[in-house]
Amino acid sequence: MKLVNFREKEASASYRLGVYTDKGIVDAGDITINGLLQGGETALSNLQQHLAELKEEQVRYLNESEVVYGPCVPEPGKIICIGLNYRKHAEETNMPLPEYPILFSKFNNALAAHGEDVPLPKSTQKVDYEAELAIVIGRTAKNVSVDKALDYVFGYCASNDLSARDLQTRTSQWLAGKSCDKFAPIGPYLVSKDEVGDPNALRISCSVNGEVRQDSNTSDMIFNCKEIVSYISQCMTLSPGDIILTGTPEGVVMGYPPEKQVYLQAGDVVTIEIEKLGALTNRMVAVQE
Repeated sequence: MKLVNFREKEASASYRLGVYTDKGIVDAGDITINGLLQGGETALSNLQQHLAELKEEQVRYLNESEVVYGPCVPEPGKIICIGLNYRKHAEETNMPLPEYPILFSKFNNALAAHGEDVPLPKSTQKVDYEAELAIVIGRTAKNVSVDKALDYVFGYCASNDLSARDLQTRTSQWLAGKSCDKFAPIGPYLVSKDEVGDPNALRISCSVNGEVRQDSNTSDMIFNCKEIVSYISQCMTLSPGDIILTGTPEGVVMGYPPEKQVYLQAGDVVTIEIEKLGALTNRMVAVQE
């Protein structure tokens, strides 16, 4: 099931849970994204049954052009990111392959939705894109085994781990360059894991103004999704709605030779596309005075 967090363009109402179908987006009623995540697979099954029981004349389909997207997971308790988790990306940055997953964080201020403008901070001149598969947790996970780890996953979405490289590399801690406002676009859909299958067999790409910059497969991860969820659960309790950004493949600006590095500028349109998860698009804009 493809879930969306949306509001109608002509309405001032709050965001609602919708289900994306071939005919359009169907309003899911009173249930919210947070309620669905807290309810886990039982709540998802109940939603599926509810939609199946609706008669065609009871269903109102909304075209995507009629809605404004919100972040597909609007209130994560944690946003945990994995650094240097693709073999070819580690190679292009001349970094050794990590022995353990490298963890860092973003915060909720970094969330942005599909179609939302991302302001480029005045404090940086080197904003980079990073196409990433995001894992969304669906059950409380603590000290889970690798074999059972994906049982705790609700679903997946596309994400862009935008990074201010000059801020990121000022110190040994990456946080300053990673959690600028709206530097974690996610969406457009939260796709339940039953529709995705193996998360480490998905094509992943990034384009800037229509030019493909990254084109890889999640099979190139150093630590796969099972290993990531299990490892993090040994370090901290994962809760429903937590988001894990799983790393980026090769092709980022930072990996280019210095003379070819052209970082994101105001007006650039970045699209992250992941097989089965859809395409996430955001435009970079100058910060308003």
